[in-house]
Amino acid sequence: MGKKIKKEVEPPPKDVFDPLMIESKKAATVVLMLRSPEEEILAKACEAIYKFALKGEENKATLLELGAVEPLTKLLTHEDKIVRRNATMIFGILASNNDVKKLLRELDVMNSVIAQLAPEEEVVIHEFASLCLANMSAEYPVIQLLALKTLGVITNDKESRTMLRDNQGLDHLIKILETKELNDLHIEALAVIANCLEDMDTMVQIQQTGGLKKLLSFAENSTIPDIQKNAAKAITKAAYDPENRKLFHEQEVEKCLVALLGSENDGTKIAASQAISAMCENSGSKDFFNNQGIPQLIQLLKSDNEEVREAAALALANLTTCNPANANAAAEADGIDPLINVLSSKRDGAIANAATVLTNMAMQEPLRLNIQNHDIMHAIISPLRSANTVVQSKAALAVAATACDVEARTELRNSGGLEPLVELLRSKNDEVRKHASWAVMVCAGDELTANELCRLGALDILEEVNLSGTRRNKFSEAAYNKLLNNNLSLKYSQTGYLSSSNIINDGFYDYGRINPGTKLLPLKELCLQEPSDLRAVLLINSKSDV
Repeated sequence: MGKKIKKEVEPPPKDVFDPLMIESKKAATVVLMLRSPEEEILAKACEAIYKFALKGEENKATLLELGAVEPLTKLLTHEDKIVRRNATMIFGILASNNDVKKLLRELDVMNSVIAQLAPEEEVVIHEFASLCLANMSAEYPVIQLLALKTLGVITNDKESRTMLRDNQGLDHLIKILETKELNDLHIEALAVIANCLEDMDTMVQIQQTGGLKKLLSFAENSTIPDIQKNAAKAITKAAYDPENRKLFHEQEVEKCLVALLGSENDGTKIAASQAISAMCENSGSKDFFNNQGIPQLIQLLKSDNEEVREAAALALANLTTCNPANANAAAEADGIDPLINVLSSKRDGAIANAATVLTNMAMQEPLRLNIQNHDIMHAIISPLRSANTVVQSKAALAVAATACDVEARTELRNSGGLEPLVELLRSKNDEVRKHASWAVMVCAGDELTANELCRLGALDILEEVNLSGTRRNKFSEAAYNKLLNNNLSLKYSQTGYLSSSNIINDGFYDYGRINPGTKLLPLKELCLQEPSDLRAVLLINSKSDV
């Protein structure tokens, strides 16, 4: 065997660089290398620049001054994957510098960065391309704005809200609200928070982390009307849940809402009033607004804006329902006149709400007398004639609550209010028919009004209603009986008996039994009939003809 000859190691080519070690003083040299046509040199230069940029903001600024950004942008689309990857990593770091971001916008590199998110690229490229886009989006407010608008849509879904919460999305949203420089994003951020607050778990989390108190403080102290309005809307949406209302009450949300009532912006006033309406389901909140809130809402009833008046009236309706103290507070705040004025509003909701407040007030006799002195019987006629069934129902209920004495009923009768009330007995709406029957029952408390109601056909309509298995109700039956007690001749003919409280006076006549649905002829018509062999009509008349 021949002796092996040791192969000599060839020296490295003279035109190949040794591994690069970079210090800040050599940065300019490496930046120049970014223009090299050699892929290996480009990859090494990018790696060195990446490490250099990681050391801090000063180095990023240095790279910008040395002109590194422009050649690096060209490397984002380089054929070599390693060069492309290293360039993307550099931009993920450099893009946090404001001056670099400004230049990148001018160079229009967003499409090149987005292209790095292609599925076939490495995960590390995806990560640094995403980092670059995230850093860039903070001067691109339009990107953040679109992101928030997108979140505003997808967080209508419960699962999406959960994902946002689990990924600390709420913390980021609160930080946006706390950053004055991002005030153009506050409205959209609030819209997302409003959706999230519908979930009890989210509400608890934001309350435990102090975010809820920040949100309320932000809403109260903001000087931007749309932000205050959206904050109030967020509270309204969340307050439909009883547990959320409880948490809001613990955070003294009422103080924030009362402050918003004083806004100069009508939209904010409306939103705050609606939030108060929602919070009224909490008894503690309802009590809070007794001294703070009700006086301000009364003032809003005088607004020139019909929507403001409607929202304020709704809040007052909810506050005074089943709460005599709040009804009294509304009266003490001089609320009767404004409420009666709202009965002539152009908005059905405002009319219905005002009628509800007046009904709630009238449950207390001193307040009822005060309401009667403000011409309620004349003001309620227009709502009784409304085509809206809710307004009809609430107006009839207001009559039932206020026509409790002869004077009030006389005023209603003289004002022409009985006719539209009787017409409501024909309504196909169960609630309207029930409340109208209730009002007729109250108005039939004196003979003159009862006779006028009968003349207008109330008795006939009620008789027809009570013959129906689906349309009758306990109030239609009670109203019919009350009217019969003021028409004893008809009662005796229909039922065959009178109660011990039915006092027969002159003019009572016994025609004999008639079947339900049969009309009893008036005495005047009977007197005009010729004598016959039919049963005699017996007339009570104690007065002497002499």
